[in-house]
Amino acid sequence: MKPTLTMALLLGLGIGAESVWAADPVAIVDALKTNAGNPKGARASFAKGQCVRGNYTPSTDAASVTKSASFTKPGMVLARFSVGGGNPKVLDTNKAVLRGFSMKLGEGKNSTDILFENAPVHFAKSTDQMLGFLKARAPGPDGKPDADKVKAFSAENPETLNQAHFVASKPMPGSFAGVTYWGVHAFPATNSKGQKRFIKFKVVPVDGDVNLTEEEAKTKPEDFLFQDIKARLAAGGIKLQVLALLDQPGDPTMDVTVRWPDEDNRPAVALGTVTITALSENQPCDDSIFVPGNLAAGIGEPPDEIFAARKAAYPVSLARRKSE
Repeated sequence: MKPTLTMALLLGLGIGAESVWAADPVAIVDALKTNAGNPKGARASFAKGQCVRGNYTPSTDAASVTKSASFTKPGMVLARFSVGGGNPKVLDTNKAVLRGFSMKLGEGKNSTDILFENAPVHFAKSTDQMLGFLKARAPGPDGKPDADKVKAFSAENPETLNQAHFVASKPMPGSFAGVTYWGVHAFPATNSKGQKRFIKFKVVPVDGDVNLTEEEAKTKPEDFLFQDIKARLAAGGIKLQVLALLDQPGDPTMDVTVRWPDEDNRPAVALGTVTITALSENQPCDDSIFVPGNLAAGIGEPPDEIFAARKAAYPVSLARRKSE
């Protein structure tokens, strides 16, 4: 395979060619960028966002779930609220796209990066399926996807609609501070006693969900979510509780398009509280990435194929936007 500028940049970041190309992350990033219209210098996904800072306070129960210093000790937080898709000019009033929250807890070897979205499932369970999903929605000469291709792919892969159906069933989010976010993947966690189990991360707003009716949404400006962040921080900050959903025998840990059975009603442990206290320049979030594989001891890498693909694709996206 002939080296490209993207590959050269990745090798410069210390990422080997074999690991880079194994999950075909370049094809994934290319497809995401194509579907977004190839905006220069933008993230392949969740391109529109705002970097923020704050702190994390652990609960007394955190060590019962994980020994990770990221979750058991107080620490600094670098985070980013975002709107889904690769278009940095997407309207905040677009209900169909995801809302995202990414955060880095702690510093150095005790830091952990977790990526959240306002849906409990991903839109594909494998790299091949993810590429198929994106290619079916690639814009044609008229700038729009072929409806027949989308329909045919969806009929053959009905689980790829689970995420969209979930988002469509919920009201329009009225604030990044009033959204429930999920980590999607099943993370193997080791607690302070050495006991291991799978968990799913969930983030809930301390002050409750904030939703809009269709009529209310029509009155909002195109960047109302970001205006709301500024107003809430000026008024005292944003509090989000970090939960760990606990696994049960037989839970699917390899398929991120399906939820755990009765997931909303099963036991959850409060790990701690994230308090967002200030806006940040976007440079700290834009100069690097929230790395899916950056997990402090006590939290392991999820075993599903999509996590491995994300881990490989994020550096590809970073290298590409830095080269543009």
